[in-house]
Amino acid sequence: MEKEAALYLIPVGMSDAPYSEVIPAGNVEIIKRLRHFIVENTRSARRFLKRCDPAMDLAEVTFYELNRHTDLSEVAGYLAPLRRGESMGVMSDAGCPAVADPGALPVAIAQEEGLTVRPLVGPSSILMGIMASGFNGQGFSFHGYLPIDDHDRAAALKRLEEDSRRHSMTQIFIETPYRNQRMLEFLINHLAPSTRICVACDLTDPEREEVRTMTPAGWKKYLATLPEGRGYDKRPAVFLIYAGGKEDVQQTKKKTNRRKR
Repeated sequence: MEKEAALYLIPVGMSDAPYSEVIPAGNVEIIKRLRHFIVENTRSARRFLKRCDPAMDLAEVTFYELNRHTDLSEVAGYLAPLRRGESMGVMSDAGCPAVADPGALPVAIAQEEGLTVRPLVGPSSILMGIMASGFNGQGFSFHGYLPIDDHDRAAALKRLEEDSRRHSMTQIFIETPYRNQRMLEFLINHLAPSTRICVACDLTDPEREEVRTMTPAGWKKYLATLPEGRGYDKRPAVFLIYAGGKEDVQQTKKKTNRRKR
C-alpha cells in the first residue's frame, strides 16, 4: 500500500508523435505503478498504456469506463480502490482529462471526500492554442462545444465576440472533428471583419501540426487556395477568437513587464 494514495490525472498524447516527445518520463513511472484507471474508452486506454510500458501486464489492470453510456450513479463506486489506499489514474481519449471530458466527475467526488488528487504535466490543446495564437493569454475563457443549431450558435458566438471586445478576452471552443470545416466557415461568415480567428490543429503532430491566426477575410482567401479535400475536417482542432485590438495585447505585455521588475 502506498504512503499516500492519489487520483492521478494523466494527460495522453493528442497525435501520433512519439510519446517520449510529449509525455514526461516521470508520468510513465507513475503509470507503471497503477492498476486501476477511469477511462473514456478501454481500448484506446490499453493502447496508451502499452505505448508507455510495453511490459505492462494489462490482465492485472482494471478499467472503469466513463462516457456518455455510463450510469453516473455508478461513478462514486469507481473510487473504491482509492478509498482503500490504492492509487488510481484518470485518462481521456486525448489530451488532458477532466477538461471538456467526463473525467471531471470522479475528480469532484474525490475532492468532496477529501481524497488526494494529483494533476500530471502533459499536452493541453487549450494552453498550446493560446500560446501559439498571439491572443491575450491573461484573460481567456474555454467554452467546450458551441450549440449545434445555427441560430443558437450564431447567438452564442455574438455573445463571445462582444465579451472578447469589451474585456480583451480570448474565447476558446472546440468542435467534433468531422464538423471542423463547417465551424470555420461559420466563423468566417458571422464574425466582424476585425475579429481574428485562430485554428490550432493536429497539435504535437510533427508533420501535420498547423496553427494559423487570420481575420475572416484572410481565412476566406486562404481556404480558396487549398486543393479539394484539403480542409480541417477529421483533424483535431481548437478554435480561438479575439475581438480586442492588437493594442490590447501590447498593453497586457507592458503590464506584465512592469510586474516582473
